[in-house]
Amino acid sequence: MQESLFQATPGFQPLAARMRPDSLDEYVGQSHLVGPGKPLRRAVEQRQLHSMILWGPPGVGKTTFARLLANLSELSFETLSAVLSGVRDIRAVVDRAKDRKHSQGRDTLLFVDEVHRFNKSQQDAFLPHIEDGTFIFVGATTENPSFELNSALLSRTRVYVLKNLTDTELIELLDRAIASAQGLKGEIRVDHHVLAMVAAAAGGDARRALNILEVATDLAEPDPDGHERISPEHLEQVLQTSLRRFDKGGDVFYDQISALHKAVRGSDPDGSLYWLCRMLDGGCDPLYVARRLARIASEDIGNADPRALQLAMDAWEAQERLGSPEGELALAQAVTYLAMAPKSNAVYNAFNQCMADIRSDPDHEVPVHLRNAPTALLKSMGHGNEYRYAHDEPEGFAAGESYLPEAIHQRRYYQPLPRGLEIKLAEKRERLDEKNRNSPQKRYHRD
Repeated sequence: MQESLFQATPGFQPLAARMRPDSLDEYVGQSHLVGPGKPLRRAVEQRQLHSMILWGPPGVGKTTFARLLANLSELSFETLSAVLSGVRDIRAVVDRAKDRKHSQGRDTLLFVDEVHRFNKSQQDAFLPHIEDGTFIFVGATTENPSFELNSALLSRTRVYVLKNLTDTELIELLDRAIASAQGLKGEIRVDHHVLAMVAAAAGGDARRALNILEVATDLAEPDPDGHERISPEHLEQVLQTSLRRFDKGGDVFYDQISALHKAVRGSDPDGSLYWLCRMLDGGCDPLYVARRLARIASEDIGNADPRALQLAMDAWEAQERLGSPEGELALAQAVTYLAMAPKSNAVYNAFNQCMADIRSDPDHEVPVHLRNAPTALLKSMGHGNEYRYAHDEPEGFAAGESYLPEAIHQRRYYQPLPRGLEIKLAEKRERLDEKNRNSPQKRYHRD
């Protein structure tokens, strides 16, 4: 799908589309990449473009920047969306780029939006054409390229990280939109503190800031001087129906769930509650949060307070049965309890170490005394012989017995920490260890 550059098109265009810049000086944000003297700016100015990946959250100017690169470098602009395009579309773009290069001597910039959504074979389809210069490849992604893109594609491109715009940059962009002939043509008045409210609500997203401003213009009313003006009250009406950006499945999502997890682990109920509410307010599925809380209860609290897992499961059930908002209150109860509970990662560490050993060790056989013996043949082979039934032993404990294969009988995985209930578990384990050490019926010799 070939697109013209910055040409007026019939019909309505959103304010964000009309405010696309024509030069790097008009491009707002990303000064760390395109500011005076920066390498990427020099490459553009010297027309020495290279294939690249633009990684950043929504609304920070990835598409705008790609269009600007093509325009300033006098390249034909082609675009593909990984959501809508397949291998056939890729072939068509390649054919057009080759034909243009051979017949017109004109190079092409291919912009691939949401490139991380292409599978491995689709990503591989670009490689030979990047190498032979059929086009300059510019991919845009909200996901971490290291995880989502093929190493072969990454090796042929440079990754540039685009950041959320600051409030100051957003206000600069809004001021320009209000005054610009392509924007609101100076017909709307907006006080600085109202623009600051728009910038704060946009959360670093330029497109969202312009969209909020554009919707608010429909509510503008004449002020005493007769000028159409957007008031704080008008903006509040807009924001009541405008959810905060929540990049489900993207880096913003993982950053916020990471912050929630770390706040609980850090025993901060206020931080934990804040990130829970941020995620819920942004549209996160409450059941996802419930599942994560159950994980936290085992990973970071464990046997220091076994009630934490039960409370997390109860909150999960409440959310499933009651929905919102009642279920969300149960999540808030669980997250604050988990934050204040004693912490132990002893079970988590023991599980991970045991799994690592099992993957690296040979498959140790089950010791004969622990094997099942449901048939006479198996009994004759000694299965279950010398097994000591713990309930028949003093205090219900078979001192000196071992339940690990002989080759690894000395390993200790679970190490209770001196926190919460694990204090008592550690004391009990020490008592049992002492009985094992002093038992005349040791299964294996323990050093």
